[in-house]
Amino acid sequence: MSGKRPATVDEYIRNAPDAAQPHLRRLRAILRKVAPAAIETLKWNTPFFVEPRFLFSYSAHKAHLSFAAGADAMQAFADELAQQQTTTHFLKVGYDQPLPEDLIRRMAEYQLQQVSQRSSDSFW
Repeated sequence: MSGKRPATVDEYIRNAPDAAQPHLRRLRAILRKVAPAAIETLKWNTPFFVEPRFLFSYSAHKAHLSFAAGADAMQAFADELAQQQTTTHFLKVGYDQPLPEDLIRRMAEYQLQQVSQRSSDSFW
């Protein structure tokens, strides 16, 4: 990423490494389809989807992107994620690897369902 902080998600993607941009655009399209009512915003210089709570985020790095769908989603998909590069909170995908689109879509759907359920269970 360049030294200038982006003001929009579009600018964030344009400023990402060239190799990252196709993955980021595809990831963003998947997330938009899963959560069309969510607001896309930059928080801490990272693209986030919120509705009204945090749903998921992603970030570009030198050689990989990171996708965060929440700890519950990471745990729920642990078996499938065992075949992927992960950290405690992130799925990491190298730009030289295909984007695991189906897995990302299902994780995002799971996270959206969890957040929606928590919101509807709330007393207030």
